Amino acid sequence: MDKNKIKKTLKEFLNESNFKKLSFLANPFLEEFVTKYVELCKPKSVFISSGSQEDLDYIRKKAIENGEEAFLKIEGHTIHFDAYGDQGRDRENTKILLDTNKGDWLDHFFVTGERNEHLEEIHNLLKDIMNGREMFVCFFTLGPCGSEFQIPCVQITDSAYVAHSENILYRQGYNEFTKVFRKEEFFKFVHSQGEVDERHVSKNLSKRRIFIDLEGETVFSVNTQYGGNTIGLKKLAMRLAIAKASREGWLTEHMLIMGVRGPENRITYFTGAFPSMCGKTSTAMLEGETIVGDDIAYLRVIDGVVRGVNVEKGMFGIIQGVNSVDDPIQWKTLHSKGEIIFSNVLVLEDGSVYWIGHDGRVPEKGLNHSGEWFRGKRDAKGKEIPPSHPNARFTVSLEMFENVDKNLDNPNGVQIHAIVYGGRDSDTWVPVCQSFDWEHGIILKGASIESETTAATLGKEGVREFNPMSNLDFLSIPLGKYIQINLDFGLKARQKPLIFGVNYFLKDKNGNFFNEKNDKKVWLKWMELRVWGEAGARKTPCGYIPLYEDLKKLFKDVLNKDYSHSDYTGQFTIRIPENLSKIERLKKIYSSLKDIPQRVFILYDEEIKRLKDARECFGDYIPPDKFEVIK
Repeated sequence: MDKNKIKKTLKEFLNESNFKKLSFLANPFLEEFVTKYVELCKPKSVFISSGSQEDLDYIRKKAIENGEEAFLKIEGHTIHFDAYGDQGRDRENTKILLDTNKGDWLDHFFVTGERNEHLEEIHNLLKDIMNGREMFVCFFTLGPCGSEFQIPCVQITDSAYVAHSENILYRQGYNEFTKVFRKEEFFKFVHSQGEVDERHVSKNLSKRRIFIDLEGETVFSVNTQYGGNTIGLKKLAMRLAIAKASREGWLTEHMLIMGVRGPENRITYFTGAFPSMCGKTSTAMLEGETIVGDDIAYLRVIDGVVRGVNVEKGMFGIIQGVNSVDDPIQWKTLHSKGEIIFSNVLVLEDGSVYWIGHDGRVPEKGLNHSGEWFRGKRDAKGKEIPPSHPNARFTVSLEMFENVDKNLDNPNGVQIHAIVYGGRDSDTWVPVCQSFDWEHGIILKGASIESETTAATLGKEGVREFNPMSNLDFLSIPLGKYIQINLDFGLKARQKPLIFGVNYFLKDKNGNFFNEKNDKKVWLKWMELRVWGEAGARKTPCGYIPLYEDLKKLFKDVLNKDYSHSDYTGQFTIRIPENLSKIERLKKIYSSLKDIPQRVFILYDEEIKRLKDARECFGDYIPPDKFEVIK
């Protein structure tokens, strides 16, 4: 694009102050990118955010003025509503763009689109879409500033709510762009909420589109406001980062990072991968531990050690079920002064909020994502509308939590000693089990996650889905390649993290949960001791499980609860038929895919043999005491 034309266009849409802020970065690639979408989207004006407090305040003010947010009772709190039917990730219309002429391909469960065709479609949708509105151009970094982990990003949006959310969730990157003079190496995000109705929510949901262009390292999102579809630096950026990581030999993972306290206040850092609404945030926020991040991690091997950083600095958390007893830290923060955006909860007449699982009785009426709400209200299909959406959220800076880890912004990250994989599993996995080694952990724990679907995605709930590493929704490379990269990653590390599988959702034969919500505190403490060789285990066909004596002590020390041997037996019985069925299901899935590493099938067959050998000795359901004790 001609330099004079770029300058002329920018001068037309940007006032002197904003033109100076953009020009100061002296990045011709950036200026061309902004100019392209200014010309296409035709906004009324363009605001360039430098990340200063003045600019952050301006965006927050605009979110209120535009009707995208409204003030609540507590100082700093605001409410945002998404359109009815726009409260979850839109899998069907979220597409990864591929150039099949160049041989690009992905497995059949990924939603893809031909690159040139879909770029034409999205650009047609974006044409004049910001007419009469202000365009916000914001700069961020994924990962700590000044770190080898960091990736610079630029977001274009006409939604002050989206810009406001990202200002809370991500580290400001304007100053970082001054350090990448003239470089094109940044992720790009283009979003428009499209036409809105009288409630200021996206109107044309049938034209909702979310496209990820890997070649151009650009994410497009139109006709939607829900954060999972529009906060580009979150799960959408994961596709770009996974592709980048695969080229460069590191990992982008759907993982929390937390510090687990051990004896003498020792802190051991864990990562954990859980599908949405499977206990990920509640694990990251456990009382007494420290949080580095609750959602997305970058992992690199540095000097033979696995180190990780939180991509974000805030939390876009699911609020359903958060209460003062089970989630005291989150509860305290959500009732404190400070900058918090609530989305799709119930707003009461006095400006306070209520959500499903909140302390106290359900209110009689209020305002929610469906409009004026009252008990028993039903939608057009006759389905009862709950007071808050099951996927209602809160957006908050991690600095507002009392348990935030001191290494949140450490450019070197933290050393990862353990990796935990979990999902919703009512009948197979025991509550906690350590893998035999790195390969066994990656394949039999990480690549073997199956989980029941939840309200975090649009569609049916309660369907058991294959979700390796809890990352299937966000992959942008073939699954076989992704698994191989994970296997190879461990080979680079001199000190390999231990790998564990956990299951908070195991049920007894009557359909009752074996585990209480806070039992996970005990499982984490046992894992922490295993990292340092300070707890024994029993060797089962599936891995190492705790000794009863260790758990009994931990339940008393951590939860002040008695833990019976019958509880232990019920929870840690190895269910041979269910485990065999699970592996056969997984083998069938992997057999239908291209280029799956042969080690997957070898390790599955080895586990099948161990399970069958154990069944010959002890039967279908084997109590834990039957297995050998190891150190």
